[in-house]
Amino acid sequence: MENNDDRTVCVTSVKGLKDNWQRWSNEHQEYQKDNPFSNDRGAMVSATAQQQRLQRDEDGYGRPQEGSLTEQRGQDAHIHISREVEELCQMIRDIGESRGGGDGGSEERPVVTVEFGKLFEHYVNISNKVVGILLRARKQGLVSFEGEMLWQGQDDRVLITLLQKALMFFNKVFQQITKNDC
Repeated sequence: MENNDDRTVCVTSVKGLKDNWQRWSNEHQEYQKDNPFSNDRGAMVSATAQQQRLQRDEDGYGRPQEGSLTEQRGQDAHIHISREVEELCQMIRDIGESRGGGDGGSEERPVVTVEFGKLFEHYVNISNKVVGILLRARKQGLVSFEGEMLWQGQDDRVLITLLQKALMFFNKVFQQITKNDC
């Protein structure tokens, strides 16, 4: 009787395992020579590492190597945080009150404001990083509020203002959505 089994059997010799391990070990040692966080103190003094080491004024200083997993993780984190900032701005727009442009002839454009306490109560169900995301949004010029830090309970009455830059962005997105729906 013939055994007609489609499964493949992986047979590896001890020499093949040893060679694979040695290749990985050599590649890792080379990588560690350029790694500033390596425990091998002598690694960074090699001639090639000194030549490749970037100075503060050079492009790429303080950045991960192109194509590395570290670079990919950083890009993924940036995308994730950008989404959270966008979601926070949408929440402010949805629960906030439109203010500004009161006397008709004023050059002030209407803005959306919300008290920190109200925002905290609504947004904490989505993310527990409300203050961190607010600080990031302020750094990007999307929101404005007084003080360096906001504390729950203590700063509940502080007004958070969604700035024109964010409002213009949402208007563009809304126009694109309505244009695509037509």
